[in-house]
Amino acid sequence: MINEFKQLIKALRPVKTKYELIRVGGTNDGGYLLPNDLSGISTCFSPGVDVTATFEKDLFGRGIRSHLIDGSVDGAPAGLEVASFTKKYLGAVHNEDYTTLEGWMSSAHAFLGDYILQMDIEGAEYQTILACDPNALRRFRIIAVEVHDVQHWFNPIAWGVVQVFFAKLLDDFHVVHLHPNNNCPFLAIDNVLFPSVFELTLLRKDRANAEGFADELPHPLDQPNVLDKPNRHMPEGWYK
Repeated sequence: MINEFKQLIKALRPVKTKYELIRVGGTNDGGYLLPNDLSGISTCFSPGVDVTATFEKDLFGRGIRSHLIDGSVDGAPAGLEVASFTKKYLGAVHNEDYTTLEGWMSSAHAFLGDYILQMDIEGAEYQTILACDPNALRRFRIIAVEVHDVQHWFNPIAWGVVQVFFAKLLDDFHVVHLHPNNNCPFLAIDNVLFPSVFELTLLRKDRANAEGFADELPHPLDQPNVLDKPNRHMPEGWYK
């Protein structure tokens, strides 16, 4: 399995495109590096609601309104104007408490332009992406997702899910950035070092060709998620 894991690391190596990366959101947790290809994007879908929403506020200032969803809170953060808020969890089924990404998109009635998906849903990202029809997933020009529970990847059942999760994303999207969450530990298996939680930014392949690989991590715009803990960087093996 370790060789398969190394192959996945190779597949996730960030590429350069014609779009420079910009920081959207706050200087620490809640901010993401995105390709500067926001023109024509009409809507952000942002599952996982925090007490602050610097990412969504920044997008609003750029003319992009956000749809929010989270079953654990009662509404959007104070001071944020949103397109809609749904009190449900995102996942692989549709019922009283859960809905799928595709179902949420349909109910939001956002039909114009491309979308952004910014997703931090504490491990439910796997089932959410796997349950989404590829045509619906391609409505997103940019995806910024926090990937959780990497320490469980070496469970054979979990590993099968992980492989399909990334294969589905990489069919239509370039990886353009990786950033570890410094609030979470790094792990080592067979001398391979990896973060237990990391942020992944993707750009739909029809928007730009890959122009070689990124050779600088951390990016100059990267910031630690948590200020009172040591900063951490992606191991060189993830990008060299």
